[in-house]
Amino acid sequence: MTGYGIARAGLLMTALCLPCRADAAQAAASPFVAMAGTWSGGGTLSTTDGGQERLRCRAAYNVAASGTELRLNLRCASESYNFDLTGDVEYRGGAISGSWSEATRNASGTISGRAVGDHVDAAARGNNFSANLSLTTRGSRQSISIRPQGTNVTGVSLALNRR
Repeated sequence: MTGYGIARAGLLMTALCLPCRADAAQAAASPFVAMAGTWSGGGTLSTTDGGQERLRCRAAYNVAASGTELRLNLRCASESYNFDLTGDVEYRGGAISGSWSEATRNASGTISGRAVGDHVDAAARGNNFSANLSLTTRGSRQSISIRPQGTNVTGVSLALNRR
């Protein structure tokens, strides 16, 4: 092989590996990687009348090998409330976007927001529901805050631990 042929082969290999490096860098920066796995814990649900109920929750986060796609399932129950939330979310350059559905209330919609390091801030919107949410993952602990609008639930605060 001539020097020119070796240089062309080297350039081709470099060009083929650039997307791999970009995906690896994207995955390393994605907050989804730290979320992968199953989690459990609890928290409180607050209502407009000043009431609070204890919640018990389980979460599962399936993260694609690229680290940029997440499938989530969050189930919580209290004495009066149950919710079963699923979603598919993508991470691209600090932005997150995707869709969600909640089975017990037959609600669905879109989710969008920003992720930086171990923290995600997002807005969930649907025809009959909207909420702001904040999620932080540090090691084997995760905190979640959900602030719905237009319902008798004013907030949900959760603390989950990796199982």
